[in-house]
Amino acid sequence: MRLLGVIKTLGRIVSIVPQRLILRSYLITAAMPIKEGESLPNIDLFEETPANKVNLNELSAGKKIIVFAVPGAFTPGCSKTHLPGYVKKAEELKLQGISEIACVAVNDPFVMSAWGKEHNVNGKIRMLADTQATFTKSIDLGQDLAPLGGYRSKRYSMVVENGKVQSLQVDPMVPDIMLVVELSV
Repeated sequence: MRLLGVIKTLGRIVSIVPQRLILRSYLITAAMPIKEGESLPNIDLFEETPANKVNLNELSAGKKIIVFAVPGAFTPGCSKTHLPGYVKKAEELKLQGISEIACVAVNDPFVMSAWGKEHNVNGKIRMLADTQATFTKSIDLGQDLAPLGGYRSKRYSMVVENGKVQSLQVDPMVPDIMLVVELSV
């Protein structure tokens, strides 16, 4: 890989590679999206209130779950097709061995809860808030949508088992994301 340059930080020389760079723990590292076979980060998300923490590693311990993400609750595409598609297919997916389905968005837990209630997700889909985009940034599946509210998640769907990503589909342009999920399960 061709190096674009070198930067000195805190007395250490760090190579700059032609990838997006993130400052982490005083060192600059190249961020790469999470891949199949890798473990999810040990980061808490929030369900309904800031007091109710949910960790996807713990949620997937000993079972297979689907985690899907959207750029934001109540956005037109996510409200018309994305979330309703998972609600419609939830029982079918559970019959195929999926124990839990979780929807993640960079929103607060109150907004996610209200959005879930509007779409009757009760017991079918867990509505999880990534309040500061910590989870989204850690798996490098975010995007800067400043005109629409700042840093948001990309649309993706992943099957996770025992904290490890079994399959991952990332495509903000996929018109029928449920087809992607069905192919992944």
